[in-house]
Amino acid sequence: MKLYLSSYHLGNDSKKLIEMIGPNKKTAIITNALDFSLDYERKTKGIWREKADLQALGLLPEELDLRNYFGKSQNLKKKLSEFGFVWAIGGNTFILRRAMHESGFDSIIKEYLGKDELVYGGYSAGVCAITPTLKGLELVDDPVTLPKGYKNQTIWDGVGLINYCFAPHYKSDHPESKAVNNLVQYFVDKHMPYKALRDGEVIIDSV
Repeated sequence: MKLYLSSYHLGNDSKKLIEMIGPNKKTAIITNALDFSLDYERKTKGIWREKADLQALGLLPEELDLRNYFGKSQNLKKKLSEFGFVWAIGGNTFILRRAMHESGFDSIIKEYLGKDELVYGGYSAGVCAITPTLKGLELVDDPVTLPKGYKNQTIWDGVGLINYCFAPHYKSDHPESKAVNNLVQYFVDKHMPYKALRDGEVIIDSV
């Protein structure tokens, strides 16, 4: 499985992303990291921006709300097989991680490891959620926010698609950049392997 991991939005290597995806341009946008937001208008505008950015690349995006698959992992597995690209956007990492767990996405996505059937991409929380652990991210995101429909639990284990922690918005013009400096220091102090990206930077990998 190929990975396209960005600090913020699509970053500066979107042309490479198109080369990675192949003939199946159908794209699932996972927006659950924003489920904490009560500003429906702002959230809707943000999702439309994501769709427009992807459409500009010739992709065919649709929102995949993992809440619709809580407790219905087999349905999600079937739905996910339709896509050539999954794009998980930023927001609250802890909420996104819980959505991935309650829907079974965290198990299903691992079935694509070592295969050339799907590209997983994301930025900010969409990358942080697939690391080995979410410890330290409480310095940036609220770990106990409880959106409607979620179980009251905090998951500290990441999905584990990659073997390092991730610090987005590092030394960037972003509201979270100052908190990310503290996150990087946490990783250093705890001797945790990590990668820090400035906005615009992208990691391209495969697993």
